[in-house]
This record gives sequence, structure tokens and C-alpha cells, in this order.
Amino acid sequence: MGNKPELLSPAGDPERLQMAVRYGADAVYLAGKSYGMRAKCGNFSDEELREAVRFCHSRGVKVYVTANILARTGEIRQMPPFLELCQDAEVDAFILGDLGVFKAAERYAPKVERHISTQMGVVSADTARAWYDMGAARVVLARELSFPEIREIRESIPKELEIEAFVHGAMCVSFSGRCLLSNYLAGRDANHGACAQPCRWKYALMEEKRPGEYFPIEEDDGGAYIMNSRDLCMIDHIPELIEAGIDSFKIEGRAKSAYYAACVTNAYRHGIDAAMSGEPLDPVWRAEVDKISHRYYYTGFYFGQPQAGQFYDDARYIRDWDVAAYVVSCDEAGNAVLTQRGRFWKGDTLELLIPGRKPVAFTVGQMQNAEGESIDYCPHPEMEIRMTLPVPAPEYSILRRQADEKTRK
Repeated sequence: MGNKPELLSPAGDPERLQMAVRYGADAVYLAGKSYGMRAKCGNFSDEELREAVRFCHSRGVKVYVTANILARTGEIRQMPPFLELCQDAEVDAFILGDLGVFKAAERYAPKVERHISTQMGVVSADTARAWYDMGAARVVLARELSFPEIREIRESIPKELEIEAFVHGAMCVSFSGRCLLSNYLAGRDANHGACAQPCRWKYALMEEKRPGEYFPIEEDDGGAYIMNSRDLCMIDHIPELIEAGIDSFKIEGRAKSAYYAACVTNAYRHGIDAAMSGEPLDPVWRAEVDKISHRYYYTGFYFGQPQAGQFYDDARYIRDWDVAAYVVSCDEAGNAVLTQRGRFWKGDTLELLIPGRKPVAFTVGQMQNAEGESIDYCPHPEMEIRMTLPVPAPEYSILRRQADEKTRK
């Protein structure tokens, strides 16, 4: 077994950062209000960024700032104050997707490591070495590489140059995210973080002389979602990822929920720790990645050209579990104050997800609202709830409920 890899989790806003760190991330990646590839995330103001670094460093967690847009001339000229801010805040590294920004970071924030974004499409040892010679500390490999190709790169580059690779999350139908389809169809620039995801749309043909008559695009009843990619999931293959020499396991999903950040980070944290101890993956943690909103899973390009990379029937997410509440506070007897995030009822079976522990199932008993009145269900969004949990649970623990028709109404 190789060296223990870093677990790198997404932090789309301060709440998601809290979840990623508390549930086991070694490092997080986030963005300021500009220059990142996820413009619709809450992202971080200047002061929130400083506070994020302080919080993470107090817990031994690194912070990487994404400044990975394909920057135009005016944008690069506006970036120096932001780069200087990041250095002053003691950010650990930038994730960069543009050579001009790479050189600007060298000039205005020389103390901050520079990592090469997957948008740069690194698929060879020669390219990786070229970035290293220019000062890069890490390359985020293109997602289209197989295990043999990754091993070859690892063996052919300086040992000081780190390799990062995606292990979980959404995949882009275009090579390394270099897509112009959103720009063309929706006027939203994917390379500036505003992708409309037209690859997830259902397409049909319309003949010129028959306006309004739509003909489905399909072959052998294969479906009309012709560019809809499955989600990557490599939790069953952590030993292979380690043996390939990957230094950092990256979870995609800055635009996804705080629950997603917590649940997936928790699962991969235990998966990595088990692999490093020579133990098999506990089925509990494999089940965790099925308890988030996701598309059908596959293993990407790690084992060669995917045989089932696209899913043609629809673009819906599989969502079998809903978040019921977050723990705000809890004493040693399990008496907790919660904030509601989804409806649930007295008598329901919930699962309590605690950082670093296996989920605990229990039946909801007596509940009270903020005024101390007994209640049988939680009808109001983000209402305060008081109840006794089966075990003490720290802040940011999560209660979830298996989805059914009652919660869909």
C-alpha cells in the first residue's frame, strides 16, 4: 500500500465547509465571489474566506482556492488584489486553469502553492513535468485517464509533484469540462462557472416544414438523453487508487448540498482509513453514497473506455433519502435542539448521522416546538424542534428520513 492520500472535499459555502471538515476532509476547495468555476454556489466573501482558513487551519485542514476560469484580459488585470488577499489569509494553494492566471499568482502570491486544474487537460507525464518546471506543486489529472496511464505518469514525473484525481461526483460529457454547448444554446459561459448543463436536456428533431412536430432522438428505444453522463463513484476501488500513486482524492460537488458534502466525505474518510489499515470496506460506508441524491454510478475511465458511461432514459437524480433536521445542540443525555430541514412525523424511523460514526436508526418519540408545546410533526421550514436522540450528537449531526410519498406531498 502506498502513502496515505489526502481526502479533498467541496465547500460551496460556509455551511458546506463546516460539514466537509467535521466529517473528515483533509483539505477543502472553495472559491471567492469571482474567478471560480461554480458561479451559482454561495461561495465566500473576503471575510468569509479569511474565517474559513482560520477554522480549517485550527483543525489541521488545508484550504485550496479555485481561480480556474478561462480568464480574459480584463479579468486577469483585476485579479491581483484577490490573489494578494488569499496569500495574506494564508490559503494553502490555488487551483488554476489558465496560464496567464498561473503567472499572475506567481507574481502576486508567491507564497501560495499552485495546482493545475483538471480544465487544463493534463494527460501525459511530459505535460505534468512542464507544469512542474514552471512552478506547479500539483496537477489535477484529466478525468479521462485509466489506471495504467496514471501509473505511467506517476512513475515518470518528479516525486515532489503531486497528483490529484477525481474519485466521486458528476462527470462532464466534454473532455475535461471544455464545453461550449452552454454558451451556444443558453448564452451561459461554462468556462466562467455558469454552465446550464444542456448535456442533461432531452433532445428531439423538428423537420423544417413541420414546425411544432417533434421526433424523438433515439436508437433501438435507447432514450433521448443522448449526452447525459452517469456519476463517478470509486469508493469500491480505493486500494487501486492508492496503489496508482494518487496523492489527493477529490470529491466533486461544490454546487451540491451540505448533506452531500457530509455524507460523501464521511464515507470516503472511512474507506481510506480502512484501506490504509489493510481492512475491507465496511458495507455501511458503501451504502452511504447511495443515500445522497445522485445519478446512476459508474467508474469513469479508470478501467478503460466506459461501456455504460451515458444514461439515456432520463436525467433525474436518484433520491431515496431526505434530510429531516440538523443538530444545533445536544447534551450528554441526548436532549437535543434541532433545526428542521424536511418534514417528518412522530413514529417515523430516522437515521442519525454523526461525524466519524456509523449511522444510528431510531424511532421519533416525543417532540416539542420552540415554545415547549408537544407536536406530532414538523410543518414549518427551519423550525426549532426539541427531542431526545438515542445517543449524544454534536452540532452539525444530521437526521435523515427514507423518502416516501408522504414526504413528497
